[in-house]
Amino acid sequence: MTVRRSAAALAATATVLCAAAAPTAVAAPSPSPSAALPSGLYGTTDPTYDGVWRQSLAFVSQRAVGVTPAAKAVDWLVGQQCDSGAFPAYRPDSSVPCDDKTMIDTNATAAAVQALREVGGHKDQVAIGVDWLKSVQNEDGGWSYTAGGASDANSTSIVIGALARAGQKLGDVTTDGGKTPYDALLTFAIPCGVKDGGAFAYQPDKAGKLVANGDATAAGVLGSLGKGLIVGDYAAVKAPTCHKGAVLKPEQAAQNGAHYLAGALAKTGHLDQPPMPGAEDSAPLPDFGNTADAVVALSASGHKDKAAASVDWLAKNSADWAKQSGPAAYAQLVMAARSTGADVHDFGGADLVAQLNATGPAPAAVKKPTASATEEERKDSGDGDGIGGVWWFVGIGLAVGAGAGFLISGRRKNQQL
Repeated sequence: MTVRRSAAALAATATVLCAAAAPTAVAAPSPSPSAALPSGLYGTTDPTYDGVWRQSLAFVSQRAVGVTPAAKAVDWLVGQQCDSGAFPAYRPDSSVPCDDKTMIDTNATAAAVQALREVGGHKDQVAIGVDWLKSVQNEDGGWSYTAGGASDANSTSIVIGALARAGQKLGDVTTDGGKTPYDALLTFAIPCGVKDGGAFAYQPDKAGKLVANGDATAAGVLGSLGKGLIVGDYAAVKAPTCHKGAVLKPEQAAQNGAHYLAGALAKTGHLDQPPMPGAEDSAPLPDFGNTADAVVALSASGHKDKAAASVDWLAKNSADWAKQSGPAAYAQLVMAARSTGADVHDFGGADLVAQLNATGPAPAAVKKPTASATEEERKDSGDGDGIGGVWWFVGIGLAVGAGAGFLISGRRKNQQL
């Protein structure tokens, strides 16, 4: 959700914002001893490159399981928004107005829009965030991480989720040339019948070739379905197939992506991180964040049965990764568990909700788990809302920061799966 998003890897300069993300197992650096973190912020690592992202993922996943964030945590996120409606990755002093040097981006903005929509009571902030996202839509119908850059599958997908959750009809979100967000997103889909057919690429490579990317595929599935950061527990349907054809409908592209993810997960139960330069011969490392995102994508497309082994793998193996990576990682695990009907309060023996809550200010309210909690959460979160006959609501995406991966948390955007 994912996307969602790889903020910890965007750490050097403005140009790094378009670079590949850091491995999901690597947490963001700790702040210097003299740097006091805001009291409303989730996580203890340096928020420079992922503060808004991890806060937003925390809120969205908390609301999905009946947790109401503390007022000061919500106020901090609201205070990060610029007058334009955009959000930066992190603004240390919100009393200083945003200017041309403020590093705003579509991913942080889309995540924050969804988070404030879920928290409720912030219609104006959601509205101007939506207006800004629509104002930076590219001529091909998609979005880049930063305004003016070339569209990519991850950014386009998380913006789709934000717009959909905010009640926008995506068929009406068009460019002057009549291009919709789906027109752009489908250009990243690899046709069936070739190597890695059904997958999504982050962007074409320098030669114009589409290279399969697990993170982009999970994001692309959710985007093609009109979903964002959280999805409900859908019943499993027939096995995913890869639809051939030069012209696909968005839902067909989503099923193609699900077909690819199901095959990739069937090998080991998890996705792997792409090898770092110079380490191509070393054993691959598991990618916890993107595996969680793939689980959400499979469930959203009606194939949670194909994600069952991966959910079990995450339950057994993700504890150390989540502890190191922080709130965005816990949020991703909550999303994955909830999307498949797994118990978020007993996930491999851990209470994911309690662990996520502990990374930030004490929540204003916590719903006690009950036998009917899943159905109540589905109603509270708005799952099942329909727009234009396409499934709407969220899954990335897209991130983030401390190495969490839909939606961006630790994303390897430009790397091959």
